[in-house]
Amino acid sequence: MVTKYRTIDTETADMDSGIVEIASIDLNNSEIDYSSQQSHFVNPQKPISISAMAIHHITDEMVELSPLIEDVIDAYKGADYLVAHNAEFDKRMMPEMDAPFICTLKLARRLWPELESHSNQYLRYALKLDVHVPEELHAHRALYDCIVTASLFKRIKGDSGWSDTEMLEITNQPSLLSKLRFGKYKGMTFTEVKKENAGYLTWLLGQPDLDPDIEFSINYWLSR
Repeated sequence: MVTKYRTIDTETADMDSGIVEIASIDLNNSEIDYSSQQSHFVNPQKPISISAMAIHHITDEMVELSPLIEDVIDAYKGADYLVAHNAEFDKRMMPEMDAPFICTLKLARRLWPELESHSNQYLRYALKLDVHVPEELHAHRALYDCIVTASLFKRIKGDSGWSDTEMLEITNQPSLLSKLRFGKYKGMTFTEVKKENAGYLTWLLGQPDLDPDIEFSINYWLSR
């Protein structure tokens, strides 16, 4: 039986709403189906912020005559799993999608905690991924990012051996971080802090309103 994973990506008018571009490409089991790739510009019905344009280079003029998201979203349904890098964002942008999401960002952080970054582009080059992207596109265009994510997901599946159930479990847990982002040990790995002052990590666990990712990561690394 073939499992269809659909890597999907959205570009938006700002950090909170307004899809301006959507794209996807499928994997059948672990093989990327380049013939399945699709993308649409979308009219967000709001101005695109300058900060967003600076990232994806999509302007108001490029999308003003494009369809609304409800006119194209059905073309992106029908997969067994949706795969996205930082899936929480895309899931929030597309609440109408009913397939379970798998997050390659969380999977990569769990599989390669030693890497300096887990952004799509960093992982592309750090892992020497076999990526075939259209020449006219660039990073932070939806189809470009989908193709990188598809190659990353294929690599994750091959290196980890995780089942779909295990990948969903990691996706639904807080994100595993490798380094502290604040305090007197900022920039040090949790393993380094554990060796130097495990009591500090235990103390952090007792602090109110601790970020779920930090709490999860401290417990994870203390148990290792």
